[in-house]
Amino acid sequence: MKLKKGSGILDDSELAFTSAIKLRELVATKEISPVEVTENALRRVDRLNPKLNAFLTVAADRALQDAKRAEEDVIKKETLGPLHGVPTSIKDLLETEGIRTTKGSHIFRNRVPSKNDFLVDRIRNAGAIILGKTNTPEFGHGGGVTENRLADFCRNPWNPEMVSGASSGGAAVSVATGINPISHGTDGGGSIRVPASFCGVFGIMGTMGRVPRRNTGLISSNPVWFSQDGPLSRTVSDAALYLRIMSGPHSEATGKGSLPEPAEGFLADISGSIKGLRIGWSPNLGSIPVEKAVAAICEKAVQRFETLGATVEDSGFIIDIEEVSETFGTLTATQDYINYGYLLAEHGEEMVSYVKQAIVTGKNTSAEVYALALARMERLRKYVRESFSRYDLLITPTLAVAPFPCGYRPEVIDGVKVPKMSGFYSMLYPFNMTGNPSASIPCGFTIDNLPVGLHIVGRKLDELTIINASLAFEEAYPWAHLRPMAS
Repeated sequence: MKLKKGSGILDDSELAFTSAIKLRELVATKEISPVEVTENALRRVDRLNPKLNAFLTVAADRALQDAKRAEEDVIKKETLGPLHGVPTSIKDLLETEGIRTTKGSHIFRNRVPSKNDFLVDRIRNAGAIILGKTNTPEFGHGGGVTENRLADFCRNPWNPEMVSGASSGGAAVSVATGINPISHGTDGGGSIRVPASFCGVFGIMGTMGRVPRRNTGLISSNPVWFSQDGPLSRTVSDAALYLRIMSGPHSEATGKGSLPEPAEGFLADISGSIKGLRIGWSPNLGSIPVEKAVAAICEKAVQRFETLGATVEDSGFIIDIEEVSETFGTLTATQDYINYGYLLAEHGEEMVSYVKQAIVTGKNTSAEVYALALARMERLRKYVRESFSRYDLLITPTLAVAPFPCGYRPEVIDGVKVPKMSGFYSMLYPFNMTGNPSASIPCGFTIDNLPVGLHIVGRKLDELTIINASLAFEEAYPWAHLRPMAS
């Protein structure tokens, strides 16, 4: 297939790696058809999914039907949405009408909802074409690795022997390989930022409540609902657009977990200017071991912000990661029990072992232990809030390690023993606990050509500064042109 693009030619591979914003422009000007875009994306799914397991369910027929309707809208000169004709994917935790929704669990392997989650409706109403549901560990609870009892490991496109990260692993892989330019993800402890770092793409989690929280009963008002919906993409601008589409209150959302309507023009006018910005750099949050190669790549990357006009200095940011890790574990286990405890009696044996263990731990957590964890969380929130009086952004490595082999999790990092299930992403989940927005940007590669990410944390409600800093870095040190081996 050869598609005319001005005076040049756009072939299948170039089409696959075109940004969402550019694709929408080409569709709107009739230089390309939504059907052609979708067919190209589905061909890539057919070729790559057997190797990488990015998707648990592919909705090819539905996607093509939607693409044909999108094409008719262009011909009829209907008003087009901001993602009109652009392929996307939904992490398999959100309900999708008529498309299997497993939550990464064998228990729900045959479940087909009759209604969309309202975020899915927002994405569809923006004109996006949903290709299917991306791979996630059971209930999004993967300990940084996308594995479940439904499929093989979700594999890293830079080296398929390595993990993709979790729990939005399939979303990151679909973006990195050019299946779709942008994907929906969720992040309850690093689940957007871990795979973004491992797969060499951009991912952002907004302020807690920026994307509204679903009203699902008791858990909706839980103060420790840490998970936020957000985008993964190859470009910062695409992610800003997608986040804007998902943001804002909704009648089906709980008011306690949702921010008010964002200001007019929220993330619409990003500039990439960071002149005079104050950046606090922390190589390890004071106490987290980091692989030397990863530390060196991130140290070099953060200094680049100075050449872009920002001031970079030691943040002095120090947390007791053992206490924070214990607190996070207590609070998320009780959340897991509230969410999924009802499944234990009848379906406990179908669960992945560590998911079942987390739910049981939550069930057995005493009120005293839970209350202490809440108090510690509030202390952490106060410390982070006060820290941001000294700088505009906090930057750390996204992860303590580069991608590692499937079937393995690091238990020792830089000579220090760490928790097997969470030690390598300990710089991420503290900010789920505090509710601060944060992103991972690609910042380099190891000697083995594996991606490394840089973690950018902002003040609450200030996604714009994160986006501008990320855009400035992207424009000076672009990454979207890079292609993984398995693409």
